[in-house]
Amino acid sequence: MNHSDIHRLTLDDKEIILVGTAHISRESVDTVTRVIAEEQPDTVCIELDEQRFQALKNTNKWESLNLKEVIRKGQVPFLMTNLALAAFQKRMGLQTGIRPGAEMAAAADAAAALGARVELVDRNIRTTLLRVWRRTSLWKKAHIMATLVASLFESQKVSEEELARLRQTDTLSAMLEEMSRMLPSVKSVLVDERDIYMAYHIRNAPGRRIVAVLGAAHIPGIKRLFGEDISAATIAEISRVPPKPIISRAIPWIIPAVVISLFVLGFFLGDRQQVAGAALAWVLANGGLSALGALLALGHPLTVASAFFAAPLTSLNPTVGAGFVTGLVQVMVAAPTVRDMERVGDDLVSVRGWWSNRLARVLLVFVFSSLGSTLGTFLAFHWLKDLI
Repeated sequence: MNHSDIHRLTLDDKEIILVGTAHISRESVDTVTRVIAEEQPDTVCIELDEQRFQALKNTNKWESLNLKEVIRKGQVPFLMTNLALAAFQKRMGLQTGIRPGAEMAAAADAAAALGARVELVDRNIRTTLLRVWRRTSLWKKAHIMATLVASLFESQKVSEEELARLRQTDTLSAMLEEMSRMLPSVKSVLVDERDIYMAYHIRNAPGRRIVAVLGAAHIPGIKRLFGEDISAATIAEISRVPPKPIISRAIPWIIPAVVISLFVLGFFLGDRQQVAGAALAWVLANGGLSALGALLALGHPLTVASAFFAAPLTSLNPTVGAGFVTGLVQVMVAAPTVRDMERVGDDLVSVRGWWSNRLARVLLVFVFSSLGSTLGTFLAFHWLKDLI
């Protein structure tokens, strides 16, 4: 056992043992199991929320996924982010033969074997991602998305020795310091706020002896926070999803209003032949680029056609996007099979898998056709501005 991964603290009448882990490390799985067996805790706290815990327990979770509902509720970006992050972590895990989150599953199993209580002390993943997204500037959002996409094309080679070095506090602190400098809002939400959330719930967990299994990156912050008074009001605040910025809510309405106004003014005050040409340009730019996006995602021919005809209209309707239409069409004409649902986690480890798996292809169709329509809208302004 590597004792540098284990930290003992006494707070009031409680003994708290923090176990720092790397999420794809064989050694971490062994350490967690051994510490829980030796310490005989009353409660085992795990760095998971209910959603991720159920996903870890239910390896066939994708089989019950209702894609139509995901598309209708506008949850495709959230699902894609989850899949991309899971694929990145799993690709790293293949190097050590450990499934991502195996040490958390081992902690839950060891606690159950002892009859100890299991406490899920991490913040809801959707809340975390939405707080990141809504508190980040457009430029930083582009940076995050580019980093996420780039991760899909990287080949990660990670040995147990390298993982052992990553678990060392000084290396992790330096890495988080660099993250703080480059993307302070991301680091604040992904690490600092979750440190506060988990420190509060670990400290208030029932029992006199508590083992907390955490990613090693959180250990320094949580140890420091144990010495501070964290109020329930603070936890409520960082558990809140901030509303969309006013500009984000306004833009989907402003753009259609501007486009329609230009057409109306051009019709009554300008050259009607020029208006007809601009209308054709609007259809070709929106429909053509949205269809190209669906084609790049290897969408069904009917999906590509639906992108071309739907995008010029959905661009003028803030409540329905091109991806909403193309995603539903793709689901209906090329529905994911049971095999696609069962193997999505394995397929997405490779770039090719995103296109060969029908579930992932629906998501790609949604995103690429939506991006194409957005680009078409801005391209069409080149002709629309000349109407008046």
